[in-house]
Amino acid sequence: MQPHSPHQNHCQNPSPNPFASPEKFIPATDPHPGAPTQTKTWWFVCKGSNLVVLTESVTLPQAVTPDELNIRTKRSQFLGYLDGQPCIATELESGDNLPEGLALRNLRALYGELPEELFAIAARAVQIVEWDRTHQFCGHCATPTIQLPTERAKRCPSCHLRQYPQLSPAVIMLIYRGSKLLLARAPRFRAGMYSVLAGFVEPGESLEETVAREVQEEVGIEIQNIRYFGSQPWPFPKSLMIGFIAEYASGTITPDPAEIEAADWFSVDNLPPVPGELSIARKLINWFVTQQTQNN
Repeated sequence: MQPHSPHQNHCQNPSPNPFASPEKFIPATDPHPGAPTQTKTWWFVCKGSNLVVLTESVTLPQAVTPDELNIRTKRSQFLGYLDGQPCIATELESGDNLPEGLALRNLRALYGELPEELFAIAARAVQIVEWDRTHQFCGHCATPTIQLPTERAKRCPSCHLRQYPQLSPAVIMLIYRGSKLLLARAPRFRAGMYSVLAGFVEPGESLEETVAREVQEEVGIEIQNIRYFGSQPWPFPKSLMIGFIAEYASGTITPDPAEIEAADWFSVDNLPPVPGELSIARKLINWFVTQQTQNN
């Protein structure tokens, strides 16, 4: 595998981002002026990372109001328009005793079952509803906040602090050494599963500095030729995963016992169980497998 320019996107044919907003979805924070109020709406009814779906067809409910669905909700956030149809996210008051024909399903489990355009908006809805739920009061003076009508923000009427939906940037990186890639196992993983390394960006760091630091801290090796791969929103609960590829430089794998319980170099014909297709981790691994297959 030949090294690439550090400024070149390593992923020549990136897989579609399952969380990317489809072209026919137009984000908005408020209905268009003059838009009818009594119109059928896509309802993204959230409870944590779970959404209310129709059990028969595994899709999201449509109604003029949530009352038509016989469910009780709390606050709502306007998301935008899908093919001209309004989309609204709202928080379910209680997940107990949902009406017949409705069920709560975890967002992660809905990947591949919901249509692509609805899944992408659902990922957005889960994050916005969680932000709405946790920012009802000013973080500085505890005054109840006001939702701004023209932007996704809350403002404190007392001290004027503005609070926007927050993302936690994290790097995720595939490290290779010749024809082998580095995979590690964290204690929280399901039995037998390995993945590429990842970690959160700290204040004052560049993304490349975070990649090098996390690799050194977690497995004790040095790397070189860090290149950007791609990114993926990760709404579990509010991360942005920025993917990189890097080459082994020196050192011996020495796992940090607080983070990693096992790590090793693996050839593509002897991979352990790895993350599912939803994640950018799997896209990084698939990319490496493709490169090795093409070179052999």
